[in-house]
Amino acid sequence: MTTTVPAPETRTADGSALQAVFLDMDGTLVDTEGFWWDAEVEVFAALGHPLQESWRDVVVGGPMTRSAGFLIEATGADITVPELTVLLNDRFEARISRGVPLMPGAARLLGELAEHSVPTALVSASHRRIIDRILHSLGPRHFALTVAGDEVGRTKPHPEPYLFAAAGLGADPTRCAVVEDTATGVAAAEAAGCRVVAVPSVAPIEPASGRVVVDSLEQVDLAFLRTLITRMN
Repeated sequence: MTTTVPAPETRTADGSALQAVFLDMDGTLVDTEGFWWDAEVEVFAALGHPLQESWRDVVVGGPMTRSAGFLIEATGADITVPELTVLLNDRFEARISRGVPLMPGAARLLGELAEHSVPTALVSASHRRIIDRILHSLGPRHFALTVAGDEVGRTKPHPEPYLFAAAGLGADPTRCAVVEDTATGVAAAEAAGCRVVAVPSVAPIEPASGRVVVDSLEQVDLAFLRTLITRMN
């Protein structure tokens, strides 16, 4: 975990009910979900096992251990989850070594949150080594707190990562807005009591109580996030 936690009383400048914003990373801020799938295909090809395209929706957005376990069972590959995790992280890190593309609207949203001093956290199921690499493209200055999947006892879809982020920023989870791109991340945020904006990257996500679904981050700004909180309380 890395953090530059603001004082607990820090809130948005106009006293809005919005206390903090939590952002997923892969597929939400950076266009890397395809990179993960490519890494999985390449690693399993080297092990002598082709992957079925239909498995892509199963593994996208999930914790590394769950995805690795599923692919090992599905293919029958002779490798352990820890061994596979190292190979996948190595392959993925090689693919992002020269930077990653940001999702449309990501840079603008991060800049707006920083401009208005909104406490913001990056909450990802990716491991710390991957987050630290991608932060070079996102700009670590944009985040008061970053939470990696290998730094919590239970990662997404468990609520622990978002509860941990809320506690770290001294915020009430019910007054925190989360931006996610997968059903796994949405489930984690909603279980923590947060309000969710879903921007589906691979598989569809349906609107629900306390959740808004949009097509792109270009539809999300600070005014939108504040409204999400106030109309739900």
